[in-house]
Amino acid sequence: MIVVTGATGNVGRPLVRMLAEAGEKVTAVSRTLPAELPEGVQAVSADVTEVGSLPFHGAEQLFLLFAPGSFAADVPAILTAAKDSGVRRVVLLSSQGVGTRPESASHGQFGKAVETAVQNSGLEWTILRPSGFQSNTFAWADSVREQRVVAAPFGDVAIPFVDPDDIAAMAAAALLEDGHAGRTYVLTGPEPESPRERTRDLGELLGETVRFVEQTPEEARAQMLAFMPPEVADTTLAILGAPTDEELQISPDVERVLGRAPLPYAAWAARNLPAFR
Repeated sequence: MIVVTGATGNVGRPLVRMLAEAGEKVTAVSRTLPAELPEGVQAVSADVTEVGSLPFHGAEQLFLLFAPGSFAADVPAILTAAKDSGVRRVVLLSSQGVGTRPESASHGQFGKAVETAVQNSGLEWTILRPSGFQSNTFAWADSVREQRVVAAPFGDVAIPFVDPDDIAAMAAAALLEDGHAGRTYVLTGPEPESPRERTRDLGELLGETVRFVEQTPEEARAQMLAFMPPEVADTTLAILGAPTDEELQISPDVERVLGRAPLPYAAWAARNLPAFR
């Protein structure tokens, strides 16, 4: 059995679907129970900050993630509980920022502590370090639907964000296949794209003009603070505005593992176009 934490998120949902389609027994874990699940998938309401709530009994594999700001989670205790219950393999969804932003409390320091705990757990482990998610542009959905406007900072800074479906496919491969133990994979999209270029892609798919309005960093930060802690917002803005050379590079890992190129933003937007109509 495979336990998937964060099962209602942008990565967890497609991962649960992929594992169920592969015929695996899956327990989908999230704070709130999903409205719909593939046939045969068990849903459990639990919180990674409460070790005793996690349903590890009978599981052999674990997909583990921590939401930004989950500093209260006792990661070694979670891993010990998983191992004691029979889990033998863990796939961790980490962040590229662990490597590129080591000074950041949220991305670098907390993320590195989680990775180290996984590596020292005695479990067979694989770590996924994705770039920014293409699905972050769901934040534009209301303004695109209502005004055909996108407001974002750093309009011409292009970064190779990754499709969450590619992250899920990489997680499924690491959970189901041998050969990924002890590996850390960096996940990016196929090319750097800027907010202005993503806005253009949305307009082309909608068949209408979508106007881009550049926010100041201060305006963007105020918006971010509605759904993320200050330290996470500050590091996110630093990445968006002044990406490092490594954050601009296209990683070969998705293509090496999946045997195909990573999916572009236009493919993600086409799948999710109803949110923007």
